Amino acid sequence: MKFGLFIPQGWRQDLTGIPTERHWPLMKELAQQADQGDAYDSLWVYDHFHTVPEPVHEATHEAWTLMAAFAATTTRVHLGQMCTCMGYRNPAYLAKAATTADIISGGRIQMGIGAGWYEHEWRAYGYGFPTAGQRLAALAEGVDIMHQMFTTGHATLDGTHYQITDALNYPTPTGTVPLWIAGGGEKKTLRIAAQYAQYTNFDGTPEVFSHKSEVLRSHCDDLGRDFATITRSANYNVVIAETEREVNDRINWYRQHLERTVSPQAAERETHSLANGPLVGTPERIIDTLHDLEQRGMTYAITYFPELAYDTSGMELFERTVIPHLSQTMGK
Repeated sequence: MKFGLFIPQGWRQDLTGIPTERHWPLMKELAQQADQGDAYDSLWVYDHFHTVPEPVHEATHEAWTLMAAFAATTTRVHLGQMCTCMGYRNPAYLAKAATTADIISGGRIQMGIGAGWYEHEWRAYGYGFPTAGQRLAALAEGVDIMHQMFTTGHATLDGTHYQITDALNYPTPTGTVPLWIAGGGEKKTLRIAAQYAQYTNFDGTPEVFSHKSEVLRSHCDDLGRDFATITRSANYNVVIAETEREVNDRINWYRQHLERTVSPQAAERETHSLANGPLVGTPERIIDTLHDLEQRGMTYAITYFPELAYDTSGMELFERTVIPHLSQTMGK
């Protein structure tokens, strides 16, 4: 199993209370710490403009600007976004920007892409809010365009949502920019993934993961794609400590932290969701869960530590006690 790490960028209130001038030095320090070790295969950020669980006046740093910055300040780890919203940027332009970041990084960019969902920021930035069907159709066209740009250096598509005429992408990427198709929509998203993705990313709870995997397998069979060529990943909020009491202390800290900026109701909802995630507990419990998920085909876990900007001890405990038990099977 391989592991990725989300770097705090503010979207989930994970830079709240830290002076703005400290944001980039802190993000860079965490990225370089992961880059210099061997626990994480990749670093990730979210592609959002407004905070959750409520839009408030707190930092949310832009994903692709961070991609270029991390590309220039790290040397080993792959760099991804989970996930880039297709509707926020023209796909030909996005492929060009991703290629430039890939060249800066020496071939380490990953393209996480999805249809988008956060209506508040869609409307706030003037994108409207198309129906789910329209967003998924735009995703399919955009992925087609990016695939052309990455593999051939140019793209043409006379689509419903995008009209691209011989858009050039030179130089082409240093290597292959893998497509991570994010989302578990069974009729559209997973079919797009079966056609184009090198990686998928969908719900990581064990039973749902197994179900979505079978849906993806069915689409692969229909399209003549080898199901085994797609790496299935999931995102996980991690709350880890040596004892259950310490786990509860971390959860209580999270609630109090959110209550500094959002309503008590929103803080309670987010805290309840966090506390009931699959990777919450002692190292032994988390190892057991990940072994179960691995048996179900989840071989790439992207981890998010809510307290990381303030306290790295949870991440360090995970690195010492959990990753070594799973990394033995990375060659599978």
